[in-house]
Amino acid sequence: MRYDHQLLATLRRFGADPAVAGTAKGLSLAGEHAAVWIAVGLAGASADRVRRRAWLRATALVAGSHAASIAVKRVVRRPRPQLPSDEPLVRITGRHGFPSSHAASSAAAATAYCAVLAAGPLARAVPLLPPLAAAMCLSRLVAGVHYPTDVACGALLGGVVARLGRDWTLAAGTAAAAAAPLTAALPPYLAGDGHD
Repeated sequence: MRYDHQLLATLRRFGADPAVAGTAKGLSLAGEHAAVWIAVGLAGASADRVRRRAWLRATALVAGSHAASIAVKRVVRRPRPQLPSDEPLVRITGRHGFPSSHAASSAAAATAYCAVLAAGPLARAVPLLPPLAAAMCLSRLVAGVHYPTDVACGALLGGVVARLGRDWTLAAGTAAAAAAPLTAALPPYLAGDGHD
């Protein structure tokens, strides 16, 4: 616990830099209630119509990870950090910090979305997600609203949930991709694109 507090205090001091503080605030705000990650999932479903169901399932895993973290918080009830010399950079939405919901949804998004991306036409975007997820996690430490172990365990929770749901997610994408060439070869009225 002492090392947890010391590491948090060290990282929180980076928030004295206005640019770092602004970035941490922006990431924290975007990650509230997994909003940015859910938006990414819905955008993926819109852009990659062939794997739409896979994207929606991946988005459900992200939302599920966030919900799971909230449930654990209510059981563990670990208070958020109190740093006498440094006020939090952002407003907090609850008194309990273990595990970090931002970290849970970020790790779930990086795991689930990368799996879907790697199998589709947007595979070049795969390298972008892990650094963004890591930055989201780090922002909560710079903001001073979580202990490092809150973030680490939140990320572990999100990663596990997404990994357990990987086969379920990819099954939808594989089936859709296999059916796409067949559908494309059909006349419009048989493919479901005709009009009455």
